[in-house]
Amino acid sequence: MKLFLLLFLLVGPTLAQAQTVKNNAIVIGRVDSVTSVVLKEKRPLWVYVPASAGDPTYLPQRYPVVYLLDGDAHFAAVTAMIQQLSQMPNTVCPEMMVVGIPNTNRTRDLTPSRPASADWLPAAELKSAGGGENFTAFLEKELIPYIDAYYPTTAHRTLIGHSFGGLLVLNTLVHHPGLFENYVALDPSMFWDGEKLLKQAHDALAQPRFAGRALFVASANSTGLDSLRVLKDLSVGGEFTRAKWKLRDELGRNRRNGLRSAYKYYPADTHNTLPLLATYDALHFLFQPYALSPAVTNELGTPAANSPVNGAVLLTDHYRQVSAQAGYPVLPPESFVNQLAYYWLSQAGQSARALDLFQLNVRNYPTSFNVHDSLGDYYQGQGQPTLAIASFAKALKLQERPLTRQKMTQLQAKK
Repeated sequence: MKLFLLLFLLVGPTLAQAQTVKNNAIVIGRVDSVTSVVLKEKRPLWVYVPASAGDPTYLPQRYPVVYLLDGDAHFAAVTAMIQQLSQMPNTVCPEMMVVGIPNTNRTRDLTPSRPASADWLPAAELKSAGGGENFTAFLEKELIPYIDAYYPTTAHRTLIGHSFGGLLVLNTLVHHPGLFENYVALDPSMFWDGEKLLKQAHDALAQPRFAGRALFVASANSTGLDSLRVLKDLSVGGEFTRAKWKLRDELGRNRRNGLRSAYKYYPADTHNTLPLLATYDALHFLFQPYALSPAVTNELGTPAANSPVNGAVLLTDHYRQVSAQAGYPVLPPESFVNQLAYYWLSQAGQSARALDLFQLNVRNYPTSFNVHDSLGDYYQGQGQPTLAIASFAKALKLQERPLTRQKMTQLQAKK
């Protein structure tokens, strides 16, 4: 049985729950708002911050941010998915904040241009269309700076949008590629305004402007028709599907533009059932370098006392690669390394492996009370009171804790 399965069986999924209970209500986030000068209105926000942000045991963390269009429709599903996939022993993606952006005028905000006509769209919506660039200016100049100022964020950002939201995602990638690192377009409405954005994308994607950027496009079975019938279908559904095919072909061209992209077709899903499964797949694709490989997890879980494997070195090397992909330093999570070290400390003949991990946490998080207290526990268990006292003393300089004070006092009395 591998180590991560053992850890899961022993401690369960308890490190960072997506939900908290307050006044007999299950709460997964908070409602916030930004008064926008650009949009000339107050915009509500739904914000999820991982529970680990409030865990006093470990140092405060900062998190990548997912900006979620149609936030009121997808907030609960996406936050739960990210929580599940990021919670150790899962390492599909990092813990992330989610900023859901509910709609006020969806067609206005999520379409980048206004077509001369659209028979399928109510006249009032058509008249308001084309505010996508203005909405992107709101994201860039108001929303992102607000979130960065008041929440524990990193500079790594992901934009997710469905349908018209997917259209805005691709418009942002084409015209503002530096605004986000990751782009997720779920069944995007590329047929909009005579495929105007597709034509712009053809020229933009020929330029080397997308280094460090990733795009995941999901395509649903929007019509239920076979390919030959779709080619002859004059309905909006036919236009919708053919435009997505053209986008697939654009992304499939052999261009050296720096963009890492994937296009996936979901034959069993409709336009409205697509987002859940496709977002799950998108997270796997976007954060491929983040996940611990089976080889690494197997090596971390090698039980032989004489194994040459050094878990601290493996984790350091892995997160060095993650940092290179993310564009900012990403360290092995303090809480996970701590649990891993205590696990090996409990195994006969594995104290050296445990010490490597405790010391890794001390190097990575030198201002954390927890890492020095944990190292003190190690030395105390190994019958090294002088080193244990020194570690407990360092912990207490950072934070006074009665239990640690008691451990240190008892050791001093025995000397």
